[in-house]
Amino acid sequence: MSDVLRIDMMGAGGMMIEGESQAEGMARGRAVSISIVSVAVGLMAIGAVMTFSAASGGDRTLIGWPFWKYPALRQVVFLLGALVALLVTTMIPYRLWCRRNGWPTIMLLGLGLATSVLVLVPGIGQEVNNARRWIRLGPESLGLQIQPSEIVKMALPLFLAFWIAQKAQIRLFLSGFLPAVVAIGLSVGVVGIEDFGTAALLAVVGGAMLLVGGAKWSHMLFLVLPAVPAFGYLLLSRAHRMDRLVMFLDIWRDPEGKGYQAIQSLCTISSGGWWGRGLGAGFVKGYLPAARTDFIFAVICEELGIVGAIAVIGLLIALLWNGRTVFVRCGDPFGRLLAFGITLALGVQSAINIAVVTVSVPTKGIALPLVSAGGSGAIILGALVGILASIPRSCPSMPALEQE
Repeated sequence: MSDVLRIDMMGAGGMMIEGESQAEGMARGRAVSISIVSVAVGLMAIGAVMTFSAASGGDRTLIGWPFWKYPALRQVVFLLGALVALLVTTMIPYRLWCRRNGWPTIMLLGLGLATSVLVLVPGIGQEVNNARRWIRLGPESLGLQIQPSEIVKMALPLFLAFWIAQKAQIRLFLSGFLPAVVAIGLSVGVVGIEDFGTAALLAVVGGAMLLVGGAKWSHMLFLVLPAVPAFGYLLLSRAHRMDRLVMFLDIWRDPEGKGYQAIQSLCTISSGGWWGRGLGAGFVKGYLPAARTDFIFAVICEELGIVGAIAVIGLLIALLWNGRTVFVRCGDPFGRLLAFGITLALGVQSAINIAVVTVSVPTKGIALPLVSAGGSGAIILGALVGILASIPRSCPSMPALEQE
């Protein structure tokens, strides 16, 4: 008998190696799952440390009681919640999301869209920095808020993976392609009114999932034609969006005003050099708005240097590579599409954040996954990564990529 193993294709690209036991495949899947969880926990740990560091300096008090009045302590609580969400969703079989004709995914998407509409209601939605993206939870003294667009970011890949793989023939325009386009259009439209960056992210992820799922190029043209004027309208509908675009072309035009954020981000990055000033020793970060949240990567560059920044990017790449491994190896169409959507969402969000911080693209409020400070964003992203980690644990086929 030949020592060369024969690879058979299963379903939508899944692979099964002849002669490989189910136990070996399950063990390999658990190893990939553990790797995903480990990398995610590493990024969360860096986020916790850098949140404390970004909040330090001057006469600012980091620790006290009640804890929710101290941003660094609040973030530790949020990260613990994100860790619990990560571990719980990792243990839940991913196919539960498509049970009962996909009602879990449909209800989650409906919840995300409904709460995104509530953000627009005066007295319910909370406005910060010219954007109304949050809904207050509990009394104002607690300062707890939820960002509904994060729910949509989790729900849309789940729904599209279910719809394409389980419910319809995506190559049929009316019964397969059009409902998926409606889901993407509603998500992008409702979120994009107040959150242009997340809307662009959803559009990229949704369109890519349709292509990977087998949609016809002629049908994709139908999606692109209305998308261009729609994004043009979203861009022009808020004056501050155009201001950011114009200012990006020359950030020194208004260095103490609209160009201040971009200039301070570059100054914070450059002050760190190769090895950084040391944890907690950065001082330019004190002049950087949103240092704990959207611009945490600049603080990492200042205090840990280029070497530390490369290490963080390396962890993000490792997370994406594990997601790519799940996509390639999983033999279940739903699992494959879900892994692709989650991995792409994490990758695009990371790329946008780092591009904004390095002033490679116009300033846009979007967090660095698992690292930036945030409540609902951290917890929901933790759950999303947990779903990704749950796929290799129970995927029907997780063969080795190498052939002997």
